[in-house]
Amino acid sequence: MRQYTKEKIPASAQMNPEEKKDFYRELFSLAIPIGLQNLLVALIGASDALMLGRLSQEAVAAVSLANQISFIMNLFIGSIVGGGGVLIAQYWGKNDRTMAKNLFCMLMKWAFGISFVFFALAMFAPHWLMRIYTPDETLIRIGSSYLRAVGTSYLFAGVTQCYYLVMKLEGKASKSVVISVVTLITDMTLDFFLIYGIAGVPKLGANGSAYSTVAVELIALVWCIAESFRGDSIRPDRKAFRWFSAAITKDLLKISAPMLGSSLAWGIGFSMHSLIMGHLGTDATAAASIASVAQELITCICKGFSAGAGIMIGKLLGQSLFDKAKTYGKKFCHISFVVGGIHMGVLCIVGPIVATFFVLSDTARQYLIIMLIFTAFYVFAYSINTIIVCGIFPAGGDARYDAVSVFFASWCFALPLALLGTFVFRWPVMVVYILMNSDEIVKLPWLYRRYRKYLWLNNLTREGTEVTQQS
Repeated sequence: MRQYTKEKIPASAQMNPEEKKDFYRELFSLAIPIGLQNLLVALIGASDALMLGRLSQEAVAAVSLANQISFIMNLFIGSIVGGGGVLIAQYWGKNDRTMAKNLFCMLMKWAFGISFVFFALAMFAPHWLMRIYTPDETLIRIGSSYLRAVGTSYLFAGVTQCYYLVMKLEGKASKSVVISVVTLITDMTLDFFLIYGIAGVPKLGANGSAYSTVAVELIALVWCIAESFRGDSIRPDRKAFRWFSAAITKDLLKISAPMLGSSLAWGIGFSMHSLIMGHLGTDATAAASIASVAQELITCICKGFSAGAGIMIGKLLGQSLFDKAKTYGKKFCHISFVVGGIHMGVLCIVGPIVATFFVLSDTARQYLIIMLIFTAFYVFAYSINTIIVCGIFPAGGDARYDAVSVFFASWCFALPLALLGTFVFRWPVMVVYILMNSDEIVKLPWLYRRYRKYLWLNNLTREGTEVTQQS
């Protein structure tokens, strides 16, 4: 591993006009398609929530709780794929396509293994999973049936994420957008017929949403596989699947383990939000689930910029272009504040409008409006943290800071207060909601100090003689 030293990089390094033009051209070719893909994936969840919301308040609440299982699964898969993506980006920048293919196949094996575990849990222990989140028997019944129906989709989701990663690195992010558009339209169409029982189709309610999810996940995977056989794209083969390197596996786990720790600390904490809201009543659960969907939709673009930052900086670090990577990092810091401000403004404007689309009780609607207003401030901090901590830092292997910051902000501050407010002091619903969503704001003061240490400027690639292979 080759590391940055301050003597090598002039602190005043700036991009000239031509370099700025190249920077923004590459950034927008990545960030916009990736952001749109994230938005389209989130819209699938939003369309499910909207259609189920027209069905019943219990249905939208139960499915929201049940989907926490796939949420946690995606934390595991996302950590492995994210860590592998860091390495693949650097080897791609180094122009080592063989190692990129080997890593791709390694990620597919990890992703499928994780998916299978969650598939088994959803199929054989759905009632146990639902009881973790709510004592309400109606929600448990609806959610358990939904989990059994949707579980098969888990087998496809992890492998599809691996294909999407390679598409982004190959500069084909726009193709993932096309796939997402088709799957969104398919999901909405199937939801309409299966949830409500239109045109003679049996009315399946929440399970109709599950079956449509299985269908669109399968379509996405088949399309990704077909796309990989076009042109000179990276595709799996028997040799790459059999390839193994202890050194590269160690590199992967060194990056993915902190990512997993951070994701689990944040994700389980976020999942605890559903547990807390579930114990505050159906009104609170329904309102919080809708606010969560709005938050996910509004932050999609910042996730695109974060992914773009990771890919662009990672490719530079793989070539040991530390000065250029540092300049890019500074530019992304500025961009993070702009993106955060835009997200905040958009949610302030559209938030109250969103509340009118759902069939809710008066209490739940009042909760939702207040939740959306606070969420506007939350997404400002979230956007900054996502681009810098989840984009810039991991690009060079600095994944530990996120885990530490999440642990202290969420588990030592936000969640203890929210749990005490719920189960001990019986504070009002909105006080509990604001406290449990304060973690992203609490993390901000230490962010820039960490950035200035430049612990993220590392070339993580290995030379051929450093890689031990076994077949």
